[in-house]
Amino acid sequence: MAGRRRASRHGVIALLCLLLASLVACGGRSASDTAAADVQRLLDRRSAAVLDRDAAAFRETGDLDWFENARGVPFADWAYRLTDLRRDGATATAEAELSYRILGYDNAPVTVGRTLTLGLDAGGQWYVDTEKPADKSAEQLWDQGAVTVVRGRHSLVLGAGQPSEKLHAYADLADRAVPAVSAAWGGDWSGHVVVLVPTSLEGMAGLLASPASSYRGIAAVTTGETGAPASAPADRIIVNPDAYGVLGSVGKQVVLTHEATHVATRAHTTAATPLWLSEGYADFVGYLGSGRTPGQAAPELSAAVSEGRVPEGLPGDGDFGFSGSAAKLAQAYESGWMACRMVAERWGEEKLREFYKAVGAHRQRAGAVEDALERVLGTDLDDFTAQWRDHLRDQLG
Repeated sequence: MAGRRRASRHGVIALLCLLLASLVACGGRSASDTAAADVQRLLDRRSAAVLDRDAAAFRETGDLDWFENARGVPFADWAYRLTDLRRDGATATAEAELSYRILGYDNAPVTVGRTLTLGLDAGGQWYVDTEKPADKSAEQLWDQGAVTVVRGRHSLVLGAGQPSEKLHAYADLADRAVPAVSAAWGGDWSGHVVVLVPTSLEGMAGLLASPASSYRGIAAVTTGETGAPASAPADRIIVNPDAYGVLGSVGKQVVLTHEATHVATRAHTTAATPLWLSEGYADFVGYLGSGRTPGQAAPELSAAVSEGRVPEGLPGDGDFGFSGSAAKLAQAYESGWMACRMVAERWGEEKLREFYKAVGAHRQRAGAVEDALERVLGTDLDDFTAQWRDHLRDQLG
């Protein structure tokens, strides 16, 4: 009897497995698991096509979409990792993490979210219908149009919808900026920059996943991790072609040198570093050799000081917000620049570099500036602020 009961149970289990085979495999693997594995293989083929620059192989995975736009970009790695799959019959929506690396520049992959809509062909195989940035994820330059690649001695310039001659001009500016930054900061950085030139202000905002209004009037920004280790993606200098285009030759060089300084100092710029120091130092290096006087380089602050409105203290991080008053933002940058300029004049450029690194080496923001002022410059915050205010009156009053 016991043997028959065992046989009966086994028979029922086998029958259930047969009945449910289309939905759940006996080993516990669901049909959705199979679809996910199939989609991951599709994405793997798509990745291989990008790296091989094989349009035919890419087309086999679905519509070419942005493939032709990105063909000239020197990718070293490209890989998708499926993170979510929502199926509705013969269609599906896939969320994936895309990791890619630019050859010779990225020491670690850039990682972004992508959303792909999928369909089943007549043979029951998945294909990509569309691919776009995931919700709240940044666009990539090739999402905006055909990317032209220009290589400089110290730069890689990627532009969407931009003529080659204009991108060569950016490369020339960047190639002058990099040696200038190395001369001021030293050689403990990569010594090259990646510059992205989108189609417009709106294109810049897309690359930053932010509203265009946040960057109106801002000529360029640099993205990157503060305190970035050696194994990190290269910073991207992202240009606003609308605002950058109206600058004169000196202004354009100052901006590119300023942004290249951010790239050089990134490993020593941490959560402990106030914006007046990081932005002030970038402006300090940017204006070196420009011939600009304090009054010319700091017009908003100069006007305020001339009217007797000398700032009471160094600007806070909130004063650097792009969405506030343009005059207030300009004064914040100019105040930081004048502070760094004062340190270089009174203590020397080497001490300025040492001070910058000492602040960034602090474990937390609280006390970072005060500790570095005492250890490197032999002063305290009250005295430093008083000297800075006197410096403003002397130079701008």
